[in-house]
Amino acid sequence: MSKTTVKKTTRPVKKTYSSPFSTYWVKENYYLLILGAVILIAGFFVMSLGKWDNPVSLVVSPILLVIGYLVVLPAAIFFRKKQTSKKADNVPGQS
Repeated sequence: MSKTTVKKTTRPVKKTYSSPFSTYWVKENYYLLILGAVILIAGFFVMSLGKWDNPVSLVVSPILLVIGYLVVLPAAIFFRKKQTSKKADNVPGQS
């Protein structure tokens, strides 16, 4: 009686790489990004209207650009939906 050795064959597993932003960027992020681009385009368009001392281009345009650059575009980047957990919904004594 001789011992027989069984040789195990293993296949190398291919690693799949996925983008960390694939679950982060959802439809609402893209809507906010497009809204920010539209606000910026409107701000630059209003800036180009009239002469250099036009009050619309001196007042309204900077307000639109500040809203676009400092509010809407960061909101598009940092917006994330809150995920609700089923465990937290079923905890008694908490409303």
